[in-house]
Formats: sequence, C-alpha cells, structure tokens
Amino acid sequence: MTPAPLPPDEDARLAALRALLVLDTPPEERFDRVVRFAAEQLDMPMALVSLVDGDRQWFKSRIGIDAPESPRDIAFCAHAILQPETFVVEDLQQDPRFADNPLVTGAPYARFYAGAPLSAPGGERVGTLCVLDHRPRTLGPVELAVLEALRTLVNEALVGRDEADAGDAP
Repeated sequence: MTPAPLPPDEDARLAALRALLVLDTPPEERFDRVVRFAAEQLDMPMALVSLVDGDRQWFKSRIGIDAPESPRDIAFCAHAILQPETFVVEDLQQDPRFADNPLVTGAPYARFYAGAPLSAPGGERVGTLCVLDHRPRTLGPVELAVLEALRTLVNEALVGRDEADAGDAP
C-alpha cells in the first residue's frame, strides 16, 4: 500500500476545507440526493462525498459504507485530490498502490474506484465525489460525464452552504 503524498498546497488546502465549515456537520439532503443519484446512475453499490482532512477522510454523505470516516493514509480520495481530473482505478487489486489496502483486502472489499475532485472557492482540492464497486469496472465517456456533472453540483452545494443556510432562516 502506498499512502498518497501530501499536495504541495496542503496548508492552504486544509485552511480552505475548514473555511467551508462543513466537517462533522449533520447529513444534508442536497448532498445525499447527489450521492444516491451517482450510485443509481452509475450502478455502483457505494458512493460518497468525501472530504480529506489532515489525518482522515470524512464522509459528508455516503451510501453503501457504514463508517463515517476512515484514516487518510488508506484513503483512495487522498490520491484523487492530487490531480484536477477524475481519478479512476479500474481494479484496485491489480494496482500496487492499493492491492494490500485494508479497504481492498477487507470490508468494504473495494475493487473499483473513481473520484472526481471537489474544490473550494480558491481552487484547492478538498475532497471528492466518488463511486466504488466490489468488482473491477471501467467508466465510459458518458459515465465519466455524469460523474463530472454531479461533481459540479456538489461543488456548488459546498460553496453555497452559507447562503443556503441563511436563506433557510425565518
């Protein structure tokens, strides 16, 4: 297993993540709806909005995974935030970075991962909208486009949380 290196902008990235004021907040339907839709449309048993904190990845929304977070050093999403485009691993067991990862060798027995990076307003990549499967997979251009479009919705929801919350006030 190869833990992901820290991004070069790690301090700014963590500051931007914390400025979103979303870590450890209760579930929100706007995120849950996107995660359910991603799982259904891409026929995946697992989907998450994952935010990569200093030593953990915390799940703002999740389907198919019971744990609310996992250690960052085993997080596929920690690799995904290193690049601007969607990070896809078609067979985690065949990739030397992940073959002996406890999320592959044990529950949830992930074999496929695709994570579309989420960005803070300043462009810092703070997490992913990701989908996982128990079997190796590929995503075609249409499926990748769906994941990218859903990523945009999650980004808008993350950035617009304060305005939306203020709009809900009496």
